[in-house]
Amino acid sequence: MSQQENLKVSLVLASEPQQITKVEGFLLRLNKRLKLGEAAFNKLLVATTEAVNNGIIHGNKRDPSKKITLTCELNHAFLIVRIDDEGAGVDPSTIPDPLAEENLLRENGRGVFLMRSLMDSVEFARSPGGSCVTMKMKLG
Repeated sequence: MSQQENLKVSLVLASEPQQITKVEGFLLRLNKRLKLGEAAFNKLLVATTEAVNNGIIHGNKRDPSKKITLTCELNHAFLIVRIDDEGAGVDPSTIPDPLAEENLLRENGRGVFLMRSLMDSVEFARSPGGSCVTMKMKLG
């Protein structure tokens, strides 16, 4: 794919945990255009799945009447992935460090850590009617 090609695709999901399975198919279809290698695609898949899952569970509190919107946009040498929910948002500085000894055996609390580890940048913000996380992955 040429770096100049414009691309913007979206997926809207109900806030039900079983909807998370739709993310992989969406990203696989996108990757037919992006042609990411296996390692880069797996990073994208894990980070995006974590962000959508957080939006469903923590943002929208599993309320099926609330939506999650996943948008992927190619912008120059970056893939920008934005996940919008209808929740109050989170202050990422309040999330416990999953690498701290007291948190190592916890079953949750690693999503934001994984997102930051796998993507080139991760930003949290309020959006009209909710909150959003924007992740960037450098291409090429």
